[in-house]
Amino acid sequence: MDKALGQKRASYHLYPPIDPYDQRMMETGDGHSVYMEQCGNPDGIPVVVLHGGPGGGCSPAMRRYFDPSIYRIVLFDQRGCGRSRPHASVLYNTTWHLVADIEMIRKALGIDRWMVFGGSWGATLSLIYAQAHPEHVAALALRGVFLMTKPELDWFYGGGAGKFWPDLWAKFIGVIAEDEHEDLIAAYHRRLFSGDLVQEARFARAWAGWENALASIESNGAGGESPSDYARAFARLENHYFYNGGFLNEDQQILDNMYRIEDIPGVIVQGRYDMICPPVSAYALSQSWPKGRLTMVGKAGHALSEPGISRELVHTMDTFAQKRKFLDL
Repeated sequence: MDKALGQKRASYHLYPPIDPYDQRMMETGDGHSVYMEQCGNPDGIPVVVLHGGPGGGCSPAMRRYFDPSIYRIVLFDQRGCGRSRPHASVLYNTTWHLVADIEMIRKALGIDRWMVFGGSWGATLSLIYAQAHPEHVAALALRGVFLMTKPELDWFYGGGAGKFWPDLWAKFIGVIAEDEHEDLIAAYHRRLFSGDLVQEARFARAWAGWENALASIESNGAGGESPSDYARAFARLENHYFYNGGFLNEDQQILDNMYRIEDIPGVIVQGRYDMICPPVSAYALSQSWPKGRLTMVGKAGHALSEPGISRELVHTMDTFAQKRKFLDL
C-alpha cells in the first residue's frame, strides 16, 4: 500500500473537513508571533492540539479528530514553524517558552480547563504542560509517546532504528564525516546552524528525510522529500531541542513527575511497530500513570495518519465526549 492510499484509508475514520471560525496571530512579547485558530463549536468542550516535531506545525487534518458539534478545537503552530514567525528561529524557543505560550492562549480564550491532545513531541509537550499546570488540564489524549530521554535519542540517532533500516541509515550518516558519527545530533547541529542557507537546507532535507521515511508502517521507507522551507524549520527546531535535551533538568523528568498528574485521566494510543518512538516509552508511561490507559495498535507505526491510529484517536475523543460531565467541562 502506498502512502497516499494509507492516508485515504485513515481519512475514513475522521470527521469531515472544517474551516476555522477564528484565526489570529498572538504576540508573545519576546519577538515571536504565534499562529492560533479555533474550529468546531465555540461553546463546546475545549481541547488544545499540540503538534509534533518540534517544528512540525499543525495541519487541517488535525481538526478532524474531534466531533465539531461537541468540541471547541484549538490549534496553534509552535514557535518558529508553520505560520508562526520568525520562521525557523530558535531564539527564545525552549520547552518552557512553549508551555508559557499554551497558557497565554488558554487565558486569551477565557478557558479555565481543557483537554490536551498531542502526538510524538506533542505528547511530550502535553505531559510537561500538564505537570506544570495540572489544575487546567481535564484529560490527556496522547499518541506515539516520546519522553525526551537519552535512550530514545540514542535509538533514533545512534543506530538503533538504523539496524532495521540500514539502507536509509547509511544515507543519513553518509553526509556526515565518519569521525563525527559518535554524535550525529551535534554533527547535524553544526551544519543546520552554520549560517550558510544552502548548506542548512541540504542537511535539513537529510534530517527530515530520515524521520519521514520511518514514520509510517505502510511507506516501506518511501517518505518523500519535504519542501525546503518546511524541512529547514523542522530540522533546525527539532535538532535544537534534542541538542539541548529538551531543556529538561533531568533525563527522566517526565516519569519522575507523573505524581503531579496522577488524578488526570488519559489515553495513550501507540503503534506496535513505531520505529521513531518505540512502544517501551508508552508502556513505561502507562505503568507510572494510575489513570492512564494504553492502547497498542497492532499494525501501525508512528504517523498520525496511520489508519489504526486515526481510528483509535477518534474513538478516544468520542468516548471522552460521552464522559463530559465526569471531566467537569
